[in-house]
Amino acid sequence: MLVNPIASFEDARKEWDSVLSDSPVASIFLSPQWQEVWWENFRDGREMVSFSVPSGDGGVEALASLSRLDNAIGFVGAPDTFDYNDFLVRPGFEEAFYGTLLDVLECWEWDDVRLDSLIEDSPTLVHLPDMARNRGYSVEVEYEDVTSGVDLPSDWEQYLGLLTKKNRHELRRKLRRLDSQTEWRWYCLTSPGEVMESFDSFLSLMRVSRTDKEEYMTPERERFFRALTRRMAELDRVRLFYMEIDGAHAAASLCFDYGGARLLYNSGYDPDLSYYSVGLLLHAMCVRDAIEQGLGYFDFLRGPEPYKAHLGGRQKSLYRVVVKRN
Repeated sequence: MLVNPIASFEDARKEWDSVLSDSPVASIFLSPQWQEVWWENFRDGREMVSFSVPSGDGGVEALASLSRLDNAIGFVGAPDTFDYNDFLVRPGFEEAFYGTLLDVLECWEWDDVRLDSLIEDSPTLVHLPDMARNRGYSVEVEYEDVTSGVDLPSDWEQYLGLLTKKNRHELRRKLRRLDSQTEWRWYCLTSPGEVMESFDSFLSLMRVSRTDKEEYMTPERERFFRALTRRMAELDRVRLFYMEIDGAHAAASLCFDYGGARLLYNSGYDPDLSYYSVGLLLHAMCVRDAIEQGLGYFDFLRGPEPYKAHLGGRQKSLYRVVVKRN
């Protein structure tokens, strides 16, 4: 089957958006805008080897966003900035696509193909390993991490009813303590100007909240975060939440709204105010706002942090597939 090479994100924007809207693994991480920002910041000598698979009616049945570095092939993106990744394939076209993918790989020079951040029900996990083994390749499916999310009901009280008795009691108790002992408020910024004007405060809270977050936020990742947030804000996908106590920022949560879901991408808080559980409570306000906005899912994304379960998150596993030549 013929494929069409993709030379740039802009050239493929129309067909990319079309197949993304039909893909069962559609997420903001697989949008051309997110991937383009990543590519601009982290290309680092990689060669784009992406391609689309045309349909008989002039459309596109699938899209593979891939890059090559030396003799290794992988998705555009990396697990430290992409919570999910995958191929975009319209339902019903899976076997044809993965067969085409293997045909294409047979024409390329490579030692291994590493496909990170696949959600446990990914079509790639269903189809690719056996098909690749049948062609003589060595395939390993490796556990990578967990992700968590919660289906949102239509109102806050119903959401509280989804929590365990202990977690519901604790959330209400912490909110009462915050109400009785502080002057506090929370709010959400969405416009590009307001979001970027306050972004230094978000980064500061993120860095001071945990040592691992301070280590994570290298200058390279900070540039990515700034460029990504600006781009997503221009598309009206950013929801930057702040909690203030006595007029000062106490916590911040950077969220993205996409496809009827809210994704909690990263956050931070003032550790001097940890007594008030400001990080957890602001996350709860992000959930409450998502319910009020009529969103159907709240995605806490990658990582096993306990607060996600405390707020009703149910875990799914993430895997990577590694294909090697024998």
